[in-house]
Amino acid sequence: MTHIENRSTLSGVAALLLALMFLSSCLTAELEKQAEQIKQQDEEIARQRKEIEAIKAGQKAQEQKQRDCNRAFREYFDKAQTSADRERAVTLYRSGLALCPDDEIAHYELGKMLAERGRYAEAEKEFEATLKINPGFIEAKRELEAVRKSK
Repeated sequence: MTHIENRSTLSGVAALLLALMFLSSCLTAELEKQAEQIKQQDEEIARQRKEIEAIKAGQKAQEQKQRDCNRAFREYFDKAQTSADRERAVTLYRSGLALCPDDEIAHYELGKMLAERGRYAEAEKEFEATLKINPGFIEAKRELEAVRKSK
């Protein structure tokens, strides 16, 4: 092999090495880009998992609330409606509302019973609770106005 051939071979090897180094740096950059994408996807998956868990927890809470309200109706509100003893009915409504505090009808009915017994301040609070839950409850508005006039 002549000196020129050696030089040509060395130039070819050098060019090949430079090409390999260039390709290696391109691959490294591509791998880093893919690693960043994977990291972002993992973060998004983790965020979605947390969101799903929060939704599940909300559903469980809603289901429990529904069970509590069903129990309040069975054990308290229905009995309060049929009780001849008005004080017992008041107690039953309050017990039921402890389980199911967002039932505007129960607040309304309790308010009416309290107003009938002259317990206007307590009745006022029940009608206000009714209207906080359902601002469009016309009868509750009327009862509230009447109670406020009676005080």
